[in-house]
Amino acid sequence: MLEARDRPGGRVHTLREPFSDGLHTEEGAVFLPDNHELTMGYCREFGLPLVPVVERAAGKLYHVRGRLIRFGRGGNPTWPFPLTDEEAQLGYSGIWKKYVGDALHDLGDPSTPDWPTDPRVERLDRMNGAEFLAARGASPGAIALLGVGYFDLLGDGLESYSALLLVRDLALSQTPHQTFSIKGGNDRLPRAFASVLGHRIHYNSPVVQVTPGERGARVVVERRGEHQTLTADHVIVAIPFSVLRRLDVGPGLTPTKRQAIDELPYTSVARVYLQANHRFWVDEELPTSASTDLPVKWIFEPTLNQPGPRGILECYTAGPPARAMTNMAPQERIDYALSYVDHVYPEIRRHFERGASKCWDEDPWARGAYAWFRPGQMRSLLPHIARPEGRLHFAGEHASAWPGWTQGALASGVRAAQEILTAA
Repeated sequence: MLEARDRPGGRVHTLREPFSDGLHTEEGAVFLPDNHELTMGYCREFGLPLVPVVERAAGKLYHVRGRLIRFGRGGNPTWPFPLTDEEAQLGYSGIWKKYVGDALHDLGDPSTPDWPTDPRVERLDRMNGAEFLAARGASPGAIALLGVGYFDLLGDGLESYSALLLVRDLALSQTPHQTFSIKGGNDRLPRAFASVLGHRIHYNSPVVQVTPGERGARVVVERRGEHQTLTADHVIVAIPFSVLRRLDVGPGLTPTKRQAIDELPYTSVARVYLQANHRFWVDEELPTSASTDLPVKWIFEPTLNQPGPRGILECYTAGPPARAMTNMAPQERIDYALSYVDHVYPEIRRHFERGASKCWDEDPWARGAYAWFRPGQMRSLLPHIARPEGRLHFAGEHASAWPGWTQGALASGVRAAQEILTAA
């Protein structure tokens, strides 16, 4: 196994420095839903203790159009969006059910390799997320409201990505009863795999060339400044396409595979972590999660289940604002995040101690956080992403039905291994 980094895990990585009291947070994958059977199964196999993610205070905060709104503690807040009379009566939950939840029936099984088989579902790939909601009858105000939060953390926002991608993700997310994290950090899972593989993992070994073949495959790897050529009966390529397209791959790839490698987009994500000397939001009984229309799109506490008086608030930003933050110096990112978080949690500056950041676009072995699809790309690219090319097999979250999830990476690895066993 060739690993470009000096550690296992890739985009599953727990950040422990520079925080105090043993606090930690995640640079990559955060949540492990209990309906992700492979993820849960491997955690059990390795004996990794799971901690349920349970918020301390009820509800959620929204900061939209200059207003701070607490939602989910009874009542129906007045939203600063031009909703229809019916939408105003329905409230947020009713709007979600009418325009989103009711559309998730009869989609088939999105986890199967040949999905979708129904042309009525496939046509969703011709429209973006906002067009999908409009087609369901949502007013511009309702679309703007639904676009704050989860829908705004994929690609470049609701108007950028395929509606088919949206409904697939939501359909696969319908059944979890509880979400977990791994006690001590989610990177304990890849480290458990690594402990089993031992010396078979070669760290600091970036691949510079991959050549497929009918009877084998060749890989050129850089080690200590020198190139070494390796040959194998089969090769599993788990490199994100955002990185793979910068390498020398081929000749021999089919045009459709080459197109998928060259064109698959990855979401720009910037994450800023703000350590506070005291969890003041608990004293104020504030929800530990906030969605905003500010550049810091999602604010939450990743240290919910960790002991001690201190805590961390994380700002999770995607799309164009994330690219803007990536262009800042590290301290500038922290100052920038603080200037917006205090719109939602006004006491943050008084209690702030130190911060850190992670911008996935600048990571040379990721070049983005997770794959997404523009309208039309699920029909044009999806069938070719995971398809083997000669003795090359492809794995990673992008080569699964769960892009952005640990479950997707694991499922793709199992599938690639089964391809090799079948070929043998």
